[in-house]
Amino acid sequence: MKTDPLITTFPKPEIGKEMKGAEAVIDCLVREGVEVIFAYPGGASQDLHQALAKCEKIRTILPRHEQGGAFAAEGYARTTGKPGVCMATSGPGATNLITAIADAFMDSTPLVAITGQVKQQFIGKSAFQETDIFGMTLPIVKHSYLVLKVEDIPHVIKEAFHIATSGRPGPVLIDIPKDVQQTIFQPVYPQKAEPKSYEPSPRAEDEALNEVIGLVARAEKPVLYVGGGIISGDAHDELLKFAERANIPVTTTLMGVGCFPETHPLSLKWFGMHGTVAGNYAVHQSDLLLAFGVRFDDRITGEVSKFAPNATIVHIDVDASEHNKNKVVKYPITSDIKHALGRMNELMEKSGFKTPDRAAWRDKIEGWKKKYPFSFKKNGNDFVLAQEAIRILFELTRGDAIITTGVGQHQMWAAQFYDFVRARSFVSSLGLGAMGFGYPAALGAKTAFPDRQVVDIDGDGSFLMNIQELATAKIENIAAKALVLNNQHLGMVVQWEDRFYNSARAHTILGDKENIGGPENLPGLYPNFVEIAKGFGVPGRMIYKQEDLRDAIQEMLDCDGPYVLDVIVPYTEHVLPMIPAGKTVDDMIIE
Repeated sequence: MKTDPLITTFPKPEIGKEMKGAEAVIDCLVREGVEVIFAYPGGASQDLHQALAKCEKIRTILPRHEQGGAFAAEGYARTTGKPGVCMATSGPGATNLITAIADAFMDSTPLVAITGQVKQQFIGKSAFQETDIFGMTLPIVKHSYLVLKVEDIPHVIKEAFHIATSGRPGPVLIDIPKDVQQTIFQPVYPQKAEPKSYEPSPRAEDEALNEVIGLVARAEKPVLYVGGGIISGDAHDELLKFAERANIPVTTTLMGVGCFPETHPLSLKWFGMHGTVAGNYAVHQSDLLLAFGVRFDDRITGEVSKFAPNATIVHIDVDASEHNKNKVVKYPITSDIKHALGRMNELMEKSGFKTPDRAAWRDKIEGWKKKYPFSFKKNGNDFVLAQEAIRILFELTRGDAIITTGVGQHQMWAAQFYDFVRARSFVSSLGLGAMGFGYPAALGAKTAFPDRQVVDIDGDGSFLMNIQELATAKIENIAAKALVLNNQHLGMVVQWEDRFYNSARAHTILGDKENIGGPENLPGLYPNFVEIAKGFGVPGRMIYKQEDLRDAIQEMLDCDGPYVLDVIVPYTEHVLPMIPAGKTVDDMIIE
Protein backbone atom coordinates (compact mmCIF):
# COMPACT_ATOMS: atom_id res chain seq x y z
CA MET A 1 0.00 0.00 0.00
CA LYS A 2 1.25 3.50 -0.73
CA THR A 3 0.02 7.01 -0.19
CA ASP A 4 -0.73 7.74 -3.86
CA PRO A 5 -1.98 11.31 -3.39
CA LEU A 6 -4.57 12.31 -5.93
CA ILE A 7 -2.86 15.66 -6.28
CA THR A 8 -2.20 17.56 -9.46
CA THR A 9 0.33 20.18 -8.39
CA PHE A 10 0.61 23.69 -9.78
CA PRO A 11 3.62 25.86 -10.67
CA LYS A 12 5.88 27.62 -8.20
CA PRO A 13 5.63 25.42 -5.13
CA GLU A 14 7.26 26.85 -2.03
CA ILE A 15 10.32 25.07 -0.65
CA GLY A 16 10.61 25.07 3.13
CA LYS A 17 13.48 24.59 5.52
CA GLU A 18 14.54 21.17 6.81
CA MET A 19 12.31 19.79 9.54
CA LYS A 20 10.80 16.60 10.91
CA GLY A 21 7.73 15.14 9.27
CA ALA A 22 5.72 15.93 12.40
CA GLU A 23 6.79 19.57 12.25
CA ALA A 24 5.80 19.72 8.60
CA VAL A 25 2.33 18.42 9.49
CA ILE A 26 1.80 21.28 11.93
CA ASP A 27 3.29 23.80 9.51
CA CYS A 28 0.84 22.60 6.86
CA LEU A 29 -2.08 23.02 9.29
CA VAL A 30 -1.01 26.60 9.90
CA ARG A 31 -0.89 27.19 6.15
CA GLU A 32 -4.46 25.86 5.88
CA GLY A 33 -5.61 28.45 8.39
CA VAL A 34 -6.23 26.02 11.26
CA GLU A 35 -6.68 27.99 14.49
CA VAL A 36 -7.65 25.21 16.88
CA ILE A 37 -7.11 21.47 17.09
CA PHE A 38 -8.67 19.01 19.52
CA ALA A 39 -5.93 16.50 20.22
CA TYR A 40 -5.19 13.75 22.73
CA PRO A 41 -1.58 12.47 22.77
CA GLY A 42 -0.09 8.99 22.86
CA GLY A 43 3.04 7.14 21.87
CA ALA A 44 2.40 7.12 18.12
CA SER A 45 1.40 10.80 18.00
CA GLN A 46 3.91 12.15 20.51
CA ASP A 47 6.10 13.80 17.88
CA LEU A 48 3.07 15.60 16.48
CA HIS A 49 2.27 16.94 19.94
CA GLN A 50 5.86 18.04 20.47
CA ALA A 51 5.54 20.06 17.29
CA LEU A 52 2.16 21.46 18.38
CA ALA A 53 3.62 22.53 21.71
CA LYS A 54 6.08 24.77 19.85
CA CYS A 55 3.42 26.26 17.57
CA GLU A 56 2.01 29.62 18.70
CA LYS A 57 -0.53 29.93 15.86
CA ILE A 58 -2.69 26.91 16.70
CA ARG A 59 -4.59 26.50 19.95
CA THR A 60 -4.39 22.89 21.10
CA ILE A 61 -7.34 21.84 23.26
CA LEU A 62 -6.85 18.64 25.23
CA PRO A 63 -10.15 16.75 25.49
CA ARG A 64 -10.61 14.10 28.17
CA HIS A 65 -11.61 11.47 25.61
CA GLU A 66 -10.80 11.22 21.91
CA GLN A 67 -14.48 10.94 21.03
CA GLY A 68 -15.15 14.15 22.93
CA GLY A 69 -12.37 15.86 21.01
CA ALA A 70 -13.71 14.74 17.65
CA PHE A 71 -17.28 15.77 18.53
CA ALA A 72 -15.87 19.16 19.59
CA ALA A 73 -14.16 19.45 16.21
CA GLU A 74 -17.55 18.76 14.61
CA GLY A 75 -19.17 21.48 16.71
CA TYR A 76 -16.50 23.89 15.54
CA ALA A 77 -17.03 22.85 11.91
CA ARG A 78 -20.82 22.91 11.97
CA THR A 79 -20.94 26.44 13.39
CA THR A 80 -18.18 27.99 11.28
CA GLY A 81 -18.25 26.07 8.00
CA LYS A 82 -14.50 25.63 8.39
CA PRO A 83 -12.98 22.17 8.73
CA GLY A 84 -12.77 20.86 12.28
CA VAL A 85 -9.47 19.18 13.11
CA CYS A 86 -8.86 16.43 15.65
CA MET A 87 -5.91 14.21 16.42
CA ALA A 88 -5.34 10.94 18.26
CA THR A 89 -2.71 8.29 18.68
CA SER A 90 -2.79 4.81 17.18
CA GLY A 91 -4.85 1.86 18.39
CA PRO A 92 -7.53 2.80 20.91
CA GLY A 93 -6.93 6.51 20.37
CA ALA A 94 -7.72 6.12 16.70
CA THR A 95 -10.68 3.80 17.23
CA ASN A 96 -12.19 6.25 19.71
CA LEU A 97 -12.53 8.68 16.81
CA ILE A 98 -14.59 6.32 14.68
CA THR A 99 -18.05 7.28 15.99
CA ALA A 100 -17.38 10.96 15.37
CA ILE A 101 -15.95 10.26 11.91
CA ALA A 102 -19.10 8.28 11.06
CA ASP A 103 -21.20 11.12 12.43
CA ALA A 104 -19.37 13.65 10.25
CA PHE A 105 -19.87 11.39 7.24
CA MET A 106 -23.61 11.06 7.83
CA ASP A 107 -24.12 14.79 8.45
CA SER A 108 -21.70 16.02 5.75
CA THR A 109 -19.43 17.81 8.21
CA PRO A 110 -15.95 18.92 7.09
CA LEU A 111 -13.55 17.12 9.42
CA VAL A 112 -9.85 16.31 9.16
CA ALA A 113 -8.86 13.53 11.54
CA ILE A 114 -5.13 12.93 11.97
CA THR A 115 -3.90 9.75 13.64
CA GLY A 116 -0.47 8.55 14.63
CA GLN A 117 0.40 5.04 13.50
CA VAL A 118 3.05 2.56 14.58
CA LYS A 119 6.28 2.53 12.62
CA GLN A 120 5.98 1.07 9.14
CA GLN A 121 8.03 -2.00 10.05
CA PHE A 122 5.32 -2.98 12.55
CA ILE A 123 2.27 -2.39 10.35
CA GLY A 124 0.39 -5.65 9.92
CA LYS A 125 2.32 -7.33 12.75
CA SER A 126 -0.22 -6.86 15.56
CA ALA A 127 2.20 -4.53 17.28
CA PHE A 128 1.32 -2.71 20.50
CA GLN A 129 -1.53 -0.24 19.82
CA GLU A 130 -1.63 -1.04 16.12
CA THR A 131 -4.97 -0.94 14.33
CA ASP A 132 -5.78 -0.57 10.66
CA ILE A 133 -7.63 2.71 11.09
CA PHE A 134 -7.26 3.33 7.35
CA GLY A 135 -9.21 0.17 6.58
CA MET A 136 -11.67 0.52 9.44
CA THR A 137 -12.83 3.94 8.30
CA LEU A 138 -13.03 3.36 4.55
CA PRO A 139 -16.86 3.23 4.48
CA ILE A 140 -17.26 6.38 6.60
CA VAL A 141 -14.81 8.86 5.09
CA LYS A 142 -14.83 11.00 2.00
CA HIS A 143 -11.19 10.04 1.48
CA SER A 144 -8.33 8.64 3.53
CA TYR A 145 -4.54 8.47 3.45
CA LEU A 146 -1.82 6.30 4.92
CA VAL A 147 1.29 8.44 4.53
CA LEU A 148 4.28 6.19 3.82
CA LYS A 149 6.67 8.80 2.43
CA VAL A 150 7.52 11.94 4.38
CA GLU A 151 7.74 13.92 1.13
CA ASP A 152 3.99 13.38 0.59
CA ILE A 153 2.93 15.22 3.76
CA PRO A 154 2.45 18.71 2.22
CA HIS A 155 0.55 17.32 -0.77
CA VAL A 156 -1.65 15.07 1.34
CA ILE A 157 -2.64 17.77 3.82
CA LYS A 158 -3.35 20.36 1.13
CA GLU A 159 -5.50 17.83 -0.68
CA ALA A 160 -7.24 16.60 2.47
CA PHE A 161 -8.52 20.05 3.37
CA HIS A 162 -9.68 20.65 -0.20
CA ILE A 163 -11.63 17.40 -0.26
CA ALA A 164 -13.11 17.84 3.24
CA THR A 165 -14.52 21.28 2.48
CA SER A 166 -15.45 21.26 -1.20
CA GLY A 167 -18.59 19.94 -2.86
CA ARG A 168 -20.47 17.86 -0.34
CA PRO A 169 -18.30 18.25 2.79
CA GLY A 170 -17.18 15.26 4.80
CA PRO A 171 -14.45 13.69 6.92
CA VAL A 172 -10.93 12.90 5.69
CA LEU A 173 -8.52 10.67 7.62
CA ILE A 174 -4.74 11.05 7.55
CA ASP A 175 -2.81 8.20 9.22
CA ILE A 176 0.91 8.89 9.71
CA PRO A 177 3.40 6.25 10.96
CA LYS A 178 5.78 7.34 13.68
CA ASP A 179 8.91 6.85 11.59
CA VAL A 180 7.47 9.17 8.93
CA GLN A 181 6.83 11.78 11.62
CA GLN A 182 10.44 11.50 12.79
CA THR A 183 12.12 11.65 9.37
CA ILE A 184 13.92 14.90 8.54
CA PHE A 185 13.28 16.32 5.07
CA GLN A 186 12.83 19.58 3.16
CA PRO A 187 9.12 20.06 2.45
CA VAL A 188 7.80 21.34 -0.85
CA TYR A 189 4.47 23.09 -0.35
CA PRO A 190 2.00 23.03 -3.27
CA GLN A 191 0.09 26.25 -3.84
CA LYS A 192 -3.14 24.55 -4.85
CA ALA A 193 -4.83 21.17 -4.88
CA GLU A 194 -7.10 19.79 -7.57
CA PRO A 195 -7.35 16.03 -7.20
CA LYS A 196 -7.70 14.11 -10.43
CA SER A 197 -11.21 12.96 -11.36
CA TYR A 198 -12.69 15.04 -8.56
CA GLU A 199 -15.34 17.58 -9.57
CA PRO A 200 -16.84 18.87 -6.34
CA SER A 201 -18.96 21.73 -7.65
CA PRO A 202 -20.98 20.87 -10.76
CA ARG A 203 -23.25 23.59 -12.11
CA ALA A 204 -26.69 23.08 -13.58
CA GLU A 205 -27.36 24.32 -17.10
CA ASP A 206 -29.76 27.23 -17.60
CA GLU A 207 -32.02 24.99 -19.66
CA ALA A 208 -32.70 22.73 -16.67
CA LEU A 209 -33.16 25.67 -14.30
CA ASN A 210 -35.56 27.40 -16.66
CA GLU A 211 -37.61 24.22 -16.75
CA VAL A 212 -37.82 24.32 -12.95
CA ILE A 213 -38.93 27.95 -13.09
CA GLY A 214 -41.66 26.95 -15.52
CA LEU A 215 -42.87 24.28 -13.08
CA VAL A 216 -42.90 26.87 -10.30
CA ALA A 217 -44.99 29.26 -12.37
CA ARG A 218 -47.62 26.60 -13.10
CA ALA A 219 -47.81 24.91 -9.70
CA GLU A 220 -50.81 25.47 -7.46
CA LYS A 221 -49.52 23.77 -4.30
CA PRO A 222 -45.72 23.94 -4.34
CA VAL A 223 -43.46 23.31 -1.33
CA LEU A 224 -39.75 23.83 -0.82
CA TYR A 225 -38.21 20.88 1.05
CA VAL A 226 -34.69 21.98 1.98
CA GLY A 227 -31.91 20.50 4.05
CA GLY A 228 -28.35 20.64 5.26
CA GLY A 229 -27.06 21.21 1.76
CA ILE A 230 -28.38 24.78 1.93
CA ILE A 231 -26.25 25.41 5.01
CA SER A 232 -23.09 23.67 3.85
CA GLY A 233 -23.51 25.36 0.46
CA ASP A 234 -23.93 28.77 2.12
CA ALA A 235 -27.10 29.27 0.09
CA HIS A 236 -29.52 30.57 2.73
CA ASP A 237 -29.66 34.09 1.29
CA GLU A 238 -30.39 32.74 -2.19
CA LEU A 239 -33.06 30.45 -0.74
CA LEU A 240 -34.82 33.32 1.03
CA LYS A 241 -34.87 35.41 -2.14
CA PHE A 242 -36.14 32.50 -4.25
CA ALA A 243 -38.87 31.49 -1.79
CA GLU A 244 -40.17 35.05 -1.51
CA ARG A 245 -40.08 35.68 -5.26
CA ALA A 246 -41.79 32.38 -6.04
CA ASN A 247 -44.14 32.66 -3.03
CA ILE A 248 -43.48 29.07 -1.95
CA PRO A 249 -43.80 27.75 1.63
CA VAL A 250 -40.58 26.32 3.06
CA THR A 251 -40.10 23.32 5.31
CA THR A 252 -36.71 22.00 6.33
CA THR A 253 -35.12 18.82 7.54
CA LEU A 254 -33.50 18.85 10.97
CA MET A 255 -30.13 19.26 9.26
CA GLY A 256 -31.55 22.31 7.52
CA VAL A 257 -32.92 24.00 10.65
CA GLY A 258 -31.97 27.66 10.54
CA CYS A 259 -31.34 27.84 6.79
CA PHE A 260 -34.68 29.61 6.47
CA PRO A 261 -35.93 31.89 9.29
CA GLU A 262 -38.51 29.96 11.28
CA THR A 263 -40.32 33.21 12.12
CA HIS A 264 -40.87 33.99 8.42
CA PRO A 265 -44.50 33.80 7.18
CA LEU A 266 -43.48 31.22 4.56
CA SER A 267 -41.82 28.95 7.13
CA LEU A 268 -43.38 25.64 8.13
CA LYS A 269 -40.41 24.96 10.43
CA TRP A 270 -39.22 21.37 9.95
CA PHE A 271 -41.10 18.22 9.03
CA GLY A 272 -40.70 14.47 9.24
CA MET A 273 -41.20 11.98 12.07
CA HIS A 274 -41.57 14.61 14.82
CA GLY A 275 -41.93 17.71 12.67
CA THR A 276 -44.82 20.11 12.22
CA VAL A 277 -48.22 18.85 11.19
CA ALA A 278 -48.43 21.71 8.71
CA GLY A 279 -45.09 20.80 7.14
CA ASN A 280 -46.01 17.15 6.81
CA TYR A 281 -49.49 17.87 5.44
CA ALA A 282 -48.14 20.44 2.97
CA VAL A 283 -45.53 18.08 1.55
CA HIS A 284 -48.04 15.25 1.40
CA GLN A 285 -50.58 17.34 -0.55
CA SER A 286 -48.14 19.29 -2.71
CA ASP A 287 -48.27 19.16 -6.50
CA LEU A 288 -44.64 20.37 -6.86
CA LEU A 289 -41.92 19.47 -4.37
CA LEU A 290 -38.62 21.30 -4.72
CA ALA A 291 -36.13 19.15 -2.84
CA PHE A 292 -32.93 21.16 -2.50
CA GLY A 293 -29.84 19.90 -0.67
CA VAL A 294 -31.59 16.88 0.83
CA ARG A 295 -31.30 13.09 0.71
CA PHE A 296 -34.84 11.73 1.32
CA ASP A 297 -33.86 9.87 4.49
CA ASP A 298 -36.31 7.57 6.20
CA ARG A 299 -37.12 9.97 9.07
CA ILE A 300 -38.45 12.36 6.43
CA THR A 301 -40.17 10.06 3.97
CA GLY A 302 -41.66 7.33 6.12
CA GLU A 303 -42.96 4.79 3.60
CA VAL A 304 -41.11 6.03 0.53
CA SER A 305 -43.65 4.88 -2.04
CA LYS A 306 -46.31 7.07 -0.42
CA PHE A 307 -44.15 10.14 0.13
CA ALA A 308 -45.50 13.23 -1.67
CA PRO A 309 -47.60 10.91 -3.85
CA ASN A 310 -49.11 13.58 -6.11
CA ALA A 311 -46.09 15.82 -6.48
CA THR A 312 -43.74 16.40 -9.36
CA ILE A 313 -40.40 16.27 -7.58
CA VAL A 314 -37.33 18.30 -8.49
CA HIS A 315 -34.19 17.18 -6.65
CA ILE A 316 -31.17 19.49 -6.83
CA ASP A 317 -28.08 18.25 -5.02
CA VAL A 318 -24.32 18.57 -5.43
CA ASP A 319 -23.92 14.81 -4.90
CA ALA A 320 -25.20 12.86 -7.88
CA SER A 321 -25.15 9.63 -5.87
CA GLU A 322 -28.15 10.89 -3.90
CA HIS A 323 -30.35 11.12 -6.99
CA ASN A 324 -32.93 8.33 -7.13
CA LYS A 325 -31.19 6.52 -4.27
CA ASN A 326 -34.12 6.64 -1.87
CA LYS A 327 -36.83 8.31 -3.90
CA VAL A 328 -37.14 8.20 -7.67
CA VAL A 329 -37.87 11.73 -8.92
CA LYS A 330 -38.80 13.23 -12.28
CA TYR A 331 -36.18 15.98 -12.33
CA PRO A 332 -32.82 15.03 -10.78
CA ILE A 333 -30.36 17.91 -11.23
CA THR A 334 -26.74 17.73 -10.12
CA SER A 335 -25.54 21.17 -9.11
CA ASP A 336 -23.93 23.31 -6.49
CA ILE A 337 -27.05 24.58 -4.71
CA LYS A 338 -25.81 28.14 -4.24
CA HIS A 339 -25.26 28.41 -7.98
CA ALA A 340 -28.61 26.81 -8.82
CA LEU A 341 -30.65 29.07 -6.55
CA GLY A 342 -28.65 32.17 -7.42
CA ARG A 343 -28.95 31.51 -11.13
CA MET A 344 -32.70 30.84 -10.89
CA ASN A 345 -33.08 34.17 -9.11
CA GLU A 346 -31.20 35.86 -11.96
CA LEU A 347 -33.25 34.09 -14.63
CA MET A 348 -36.51 35.01 -12.90
CA GLU A 349 -35.41 38.64 -12.69
CA LYS A 350 -34.32 38.68 -16.31
CA SER A 351 -37.54 37.13 -17.61
CA GLY A 352 -39.80 39.32 -15.50
CA PHE A 353 -41.17 36.37 -13.53
CA LYS A 354 -44.42 37.35 -11.87
CA THR A 355 -44.91 36.14 -8.32
CA PRO A 356 -47.84 33.69 -8.41
CA ASP A 357 -50.90 34.29 -6.29
CA ARG A 358 -51.14 31.26 -4.07
CA ALA A 359 -53.75 32.62 -1.67
CA ALA A 360 -55.80 29.42 -1.46
CA TRP A 361 -52.73 27.26 -0.77
CA ARG A 362 -51.29 29.71 1.75
CA ASP A 363 -54.65 29.97 3.54
CA LYS A 364 -54.90 26.22 3.82
CA ILE A 365 -51.40 26.00 5.27
CA GLU A 366 -52.10 28.83 7.71
CA GLY A 367 -55.13 26.88 8.91
CA TRP A 368 -52.95 23.86 9.67
CA LYS A 369 -50.36 26.02 11.42
CA LYS A 370 -52.97 27.56 13.70
CA LYS A 371 -54.76 24.30 14.41
CA TYR A 372 -51.68 22.17 15.00
CA PRO A 373 -48.83 24.21 16.52
CA PHE A 374 -46.11 22.59 18.57
CA SER A 375 -47.68 22.57 22.02
CA PHE A 376 -47.68 20.85 25.37
CA LYS A 377 -50.17 20.42 28.18
CA LYS A 378 -49.40 21.71 31.65
CA ASN A 379 -49.18 18.80 34.05
CA GLY A 380 -51.47 20.29 36.69
CA ASN A 381 -48.76 20.66 39.31
CA ASP A 382 -45.66 22.77 39.83
CA PHE A 383 -43.19 20.38 38.20
CA VAL A 384 -41.19 21.51 35.17
CA LEU A 385 -41.82 20.15 31.69
CA ALA A 386 -38.89 19.86 29.29
CA GLN A 387 -40.77 21.79 26.61
CA GLU A 388 -41.35 24.84 28.81
CA ALA A 389 -37.71 24.86 29.91
CA ILE A 390 -36.65 25.10 26.26
CA ARG A 391 -39.20 27.78 25.51
CA ILE A 392 -38.00 29.92 28.41
CA LEU A 393 -34.41 29.43 27.25
CA PHE A 394 -35.52 30.74 23.84
CA GLU A 395 -37.13 33.78 25.43
CA LEU A 396 -34.16 34.63 27.64
CA THR A 397 -31.64 34.25 24.82
CA ARG A 398 -33.96 36.01 22.34
CA GLY A 399 -33.34 33.16 19.94
CA ASP A 400 -29.72 34.17 19.41
CA ALA A 401 -27.92 31.28 21.12
CA ILE A 402 -26.12 28.42 19.45
CA ILE A 403 -27.92 25.28 20.56
CA THR A 404 -26.28 21.87 20.57
CA THR A 405 -28.03 18.70 21.69
CA GLY A 406 -27.52 15.12 22.63
CA VAL A 407 -29.82 12.51 21.11
CA GLY A 408 -33.29 11.63 22.30
CA GLN A 409 -36.54 13.35 23.25
CA HIS A 410 -34.74 16.50 24.37
CA GLN A 411 -33.20 16.75 20.89
CA MET A 412 -36.63 16.84 19.23
CA TRP A 413 -38.08 19.25 21.79
CA ALA A 414 -35.09 21.56 21.30
CA ALA A 415 -35.85 21.76 17.59
CA GLN A 416 -39.58 22.14 18.24
CA PHE A 417 -39.62 24.83 20.91
CA TYR A 418 -36.56 26.93 20.09
CA ASP A 419 -37.16 29.06 16.99
CA PHE A 420 -34.06 29.33 14.80
CA VAL A 421 -33.57 32.30 12.51
CA ARG A 422 -29.84 31.93 11.76
CA ALA A 423 -27.99 29.21 9.90
CA ARG A 424 -25.45 27.16 11.87
CA SER A 425 -27.20 27.79 15.19
CA PHE A 426 -28.62 24.28 15.66
CA VAL A 427 -25.98 21.57 15.98
CA SER A 428 -27.06 17.99 16.55
CA SER A 429 -26.14 14.45 15.57
CA LEU A 430 -28.91 13.65 13.13
CA GLY A 431 -27.86 11.04 10.59
CA LEU A 432 -25.98 8.82 13.04
CA GLY A 433 -27.88 9.85 16.17
CA ALA A 434 -24.85 9.61 18.46
CA MET A 435 -25.56 10.06 22.15
CA GLY A 436 -22.84 11.99 23.95
CA PHE A 437 -22.55 14.50 21.09
CA GLY A 438 -24.08 17.54 22.74
CA TYR A 439 -21.64 18.87 25.30
CA PRO A 440 -18.41 18.27 23.35
CA ALA A 441 -20.04 19.90 20.32
CA ALA A 442 -20.91 22.88 22.53
CA LEU A 443 -17.22 23.16 23.48
CA GLY A 444 -16.28 23.31 19.81
CA ALA A 445 -18.98 25.88 19.06
CA LYS A 446 -18.03 28.07 22.02
CA THR A 447 -14.37 27.88 21.02
CA ALA A 448 -15.36 29.22 17.60
CA PHE A 449 -17.75 31.86 18.97
CA PRO A 450 -16.63 32.89 22.45
CA ASP A 451 -18.92 35.95 22.39
CA ARG A 452 -22.12 34.03 21.62
CA GLN A 453 -24.17 32.14 24.14
CA VAL A 454 -23.75 28.39 23.55
CA VAL A 455 -26.07 25.96 25.34
CA ASP A 456 -26.15 22.19 25.15
CA ILE A 457 -29.72 21.01 25.63
CA ASP A 458 -29.17 17.46 26.77
CA GLY A 459 -30.72 14.43 28.38
CA ASP A 460 -29.33 12.67 31.42
CA GLY A 461 -28.42 9.55 29.45
CA SER A 462 -26.73 11.40 26.63
CA PHE A 463 -24.95 13.93 28.85
CA LEU A 464 -23.41 11.19 30.97
CA MET A 465 -21.69 9.63 27.96
CA ASN A 466 -19.15 12.44 27.64
CA ILE A 467 -19.49 14.16 31.00
CA GLN A 468 -15.71 14.08 31.40
CA GLU A 469 -15.51 17.02 28.99
CA LEU A 470 -16.57 19.26 31.88
CA ALA A 471 -12.90 19.03 32.84
CA THR A 472 -11.93 20.34 29.41
CA ALA A 473 -14.40 23.22 29.77
CA LYS A 474 -13.01 24.15 33.18
CA ILE A 475 -9.30 23.91 32.37
CA GLU A 476 -9.60 25.54 28.94
CA ASN A 477 -12.05 28.18 30.24
CA ILE A 478 -14.71 27.38 27.66
CA ALA A 479 -18.00 28.81 28.90
CA ALA A 480 -20.34 26.27 27.30
CA LYS A 481 -23.53 25.71 29.29
CA ALA A 482 -25.40 22.43 29.79
CA LEU A 483 -29.16 22.39 30.32
CA VAL A 484 -29.81 18.77 31.32
CA LEU A 485 -33.42 17.64 31.06
CA ASN A 486 -33.24 14.81 33.53
CA ASN A 487 -36.01 12.21 33.50
CA GLN A 488 -33.92 9.28 34.76
CA HIS A 489 -34.84 7.27 31.67
CA LEU A 490 -33.80 6.75 28.08
CA GLY A 491 -36.75 8.90 27.16
CA MET A 492 -37.14 8.26 23.44
CA VAL A 493 -36.79 4.50 23.85
CA VAL A 494 -39.32 4.64 26.69
CA GLN A 495 -41.70 6.49 24.39
CA TRP A 496 -41.43 3.69 21.85
CA GLU A 497 -41.95 1.15 24.64
CA ASP A 498 -45.11 3.00 25.66
CA ARG A 499 -46.42 3.27 22.10
CA PHE A 500 -45.43 -0.07 20.61
CA TYR A 501 -44.34 -2.47 23.41
CA ASN A 502 -47.13 -2.16 25.99
CA SER A 503 -44.90 -0.02 28.24
CA ALA A 504 -42.64 -2.98 29.01
CA ARG A 505 -39.37 -1.55 30.36
CA ALA A 506 -36.36 -3.26 28.82
CA HIS A 507 -33.31 -1.67 30.42
CA THR A 508 -34.41 1.92 29.83
CA ILE A 509 -34.44 3.08 33.46
CA LEU A 510 -31.24 4.95 34.30
CA GLY A 511 -31.98 5.78 37.95
CA ASP A 512 -32.62 3.77 41.08
CA LYS A 513 -35.43 1.41 40.13
CA GLU A 514 -36.61 1.21 43.74
CA ASN A 515 -37.13 4.95 44.05
CA ILE A 516 -37.70 6.12 40.51
CA GLY A 517 -40.70 8.32 39.99
CA GLY A 518 -39.61 11.61 38.55
CA PRO A 519 -39.75 15.01 40.24
CA GLU A 520 -41.98 13.84 43.06
CA ASN A 521 -39.35 11.37 44.26
CA LEU A 522 -36.07 13.28 44.35
CA PRO A 523 -34.25 10.82 46.67
CA GLY A 524 -34.21 8.35 43.79
CA LEU A 525 -32.18 10.62 41.51
CA TYR A 526 -28.92 9.15 40.33
CA PRO A 527 -26.34 10.33 39.48
CA ASN A 528 -26.14 13.80 41.04
CA PHE A 529 -24.99 15.98 38.15
CA VAL A 530 -24.49 19.05 40.35
CA GLU A 531 -22.08 17.16 42.60
CA ILE A 532 -20.29 15.68 39.59
CA ALA A 533 -19.92 19.15 38.06
CA LYS A 534 -18.62 20.45 41.37
CA GLY A 535 -15.96 17.76 41.29
CA PHE A 536 -14.77 19.16 37.96
CA GLY A 537 -14.78 22.70 39.35
CA VAL A 538 -17.91 23.65 37.41
CA PRO A 539 -20.86 25.34 39.16
CA GLY A 540 -24.32 23.90 38.86
CA ARG A 541 -27.85 23.88 40.19
CA MET A 542 -30.71 21.39 40.33
CA ILE A 543 -34.35 22.45 40.10
CA TYR A 544 -37.70 20.74 39.69
CA LYS A 545 -40.28 23.46 40.36
CA GLN A 546 -41.71 25.82 37.76
CA GLU A 547 -41.28 28.78 40.09
CA ASP A 548 -37.48 28.32 39.99
CA LEU A 549 -37.11 27.70 36.26
CA ARG A 550 -36.72 31.17 34.79
CA ASP A 551 -34.37 32.35 37.52
CA ALA A 552 -32.24 29.22 37.23
CA ILE A 553 -31.87 29.52 33.44
CA GLN A 554 -30.91 33.17 33.81
CA GLU A 555 -28.34 32.22 36.44
CA MET A 556 -26.88 29.68 34.01
CA LEU A 557 -26.71 32.23 31.21
CA ASP A 558 -25.12 34.87 33.44
CA CYS A 559 -22.33 32.57 34.60
CA ASP A 560 -18.96 33.60 33.15
CA GLY A 561 -17.76 30.02 32.75
CA PRO A 562 -19.23 26.58 32.12
CA TYR A 563 -22.36 25.68 34.05
CA VAL A 564 -24.61 22.65 34.54
CA LEU A 565 -28.32 23.20 35.14
CA ASP A 566 -30.00 19.92 36.10
CA VAL A 567 -33.74 20.22 35.45
CA ILE A 568 -35.77 17.32 36.78
CA VAL A 569 -38.66 16.49 34.44
CA PRO A 570 -41.25 13.70 34.19
CA TYR A 571 -40.47 10.62 32.13
CA THR A 572 -44.09 10.24 31.05
CA GLU A 573 -44.00 12.99 28.40
CA HIS A 574 -43.96 11.99 24.73
CA VAL A 575 -42.63 13.90 21.73
CA LEU A 576 -45.59 14.69 19.48
CA PRO A 577 -46.54 14.77 16.69
CA MET A 578 -45.09 11.44 15.65
CA ILE A 579 -45.17 9.48 12.43
CA PRO A 580 -44.26 5.89 13.33
CA ALA A 581 -41.28 4.44 11.49
CA GLY A 582 -42.18 3.22 8.02
CA LYS A 583 -45.65 4.75 8.17
CA THR A 584 -47.17 7.73 6.36
CA VAL A 585 -48.68 11.11 7.17
CA ASP A 586 -52.05 9.36 7.41
CA ASP A 587 -50.71 7.46 10.44
CA MET A 588 -49.47 10.57 12.27
CA ILE A 589 -50.04 10.61 16.03
CA ILE A 590 -50.97 14.19 16.92
CA GLU A 591 -51.97 13.84 20.57
